[in-house]
Amino acid sequence: MTAEKLAELAGILLSLAFSYVPGLRERYDALEGIHKRLIMGGALLVVAGVVFGLSCAGIIGDVVCSEAGAVGLARVFIAALIANQATYLLVGSGVPHTA
Repeated sequence: MTAEKLAELAGILLSLAFSYVPGLRERYDALEGIHKRLIMGGALLVVAGVVFGLSCAGIIGDVVCSEAGAVGLARVFIAALIANQATYLLVGSGVPHTA
């Protein structure tokens, strides 16, 4: 799996989790929009950091452990943010809320 696919998958899974996981969805829905975006962005940043760290440790080989690799991963991080927000708009905002 490439770093790009991993980041896209992480973005989609985070968005789905915050939209559908009971308990998590309710706490997330109670937040203001800016806090929601910060939490999603922070979670994706953690995923990107873990991918880079695992690559530097030699556990996965999808990202080169160098400055160029970090720049490439930053691009992937931006792609993951886009995938995350698109998924949220498609499924998250339309989730019916039950009492």
